[in-house]
Amino acid sequence: MRTSRIVMSFAATSVLAFPLFGQNSAAAGSPGCPVAAIPNVNQLALLKWFNANVSASLPSGDSPLGMAFDGSSMWIANIWVANQAGANTVTKLRARDGALLGTFAVGVNPVGVTFDGSSVWVANQGSNTVTKLRAADGKVLGTFSVGSKPQFIAFDGENMWVTNQGTNNVTKLRACDGARLGTFAVGQLPTGIAFDGANVWVANNSSGTVSKL
Repeated sequence: MRTSRIVMSFAATSVLAFPLFGQNSAAAGSPGCPVAAIPNVNQLALLKWFNANVSASLPSGDSPLGMAFDGSSMWIANIWVANQAGANTVTKLRARDGALLGTFAVGVNPVGVTFDGSSVWVANQGSNTVTKLRAADGKVLGTFSVGSKPQFIAFDGENMWVTNQGTNNVTKLRACDGARLGTFAVGQLPTGIAFDGANVWVANNSSGTVSKL
């Protein structure tokens, strides 16, 4: 088991009020998807910043790569780490102290990890799939086919967007049930992906460009 080092450098305290993904409790869900499956209501966030240069070495699986914060508890939330090098798992660590809460099997060569508000999604590069895990206990809720060599995932409030390096496109999946809603061509070797509140941005590694969808 390898050890990864997490370094935190912070120095302030603030309180922010904001709508997550621009939705509220009155928003309508997608067809066949109850609103409860998309918990993006207006929330008040208390952000506590700690002393600078606090570091810790925490154990994870082999060759940890992607990481996501699940936000299920404000101060006792969890970190999810994708482990490659044959491990083909994700490790769940408690953010407060790094305690190991579980290790869960996913597909081959997991890369990107993203949280949608209730579930954790993992892009499995070697399986051409994404795995959906329940954040509370790591139960696999589904495995869904995407393009070739999926890398990273973005959540837009209702859907998951997955970059596929092997097919130079992005797959859009409905978060509540994994239904494929579309595949969109981008540049060569798409890797990083982000949602800005209205559009999805994709970094095309070999094209030297970004695509806006």
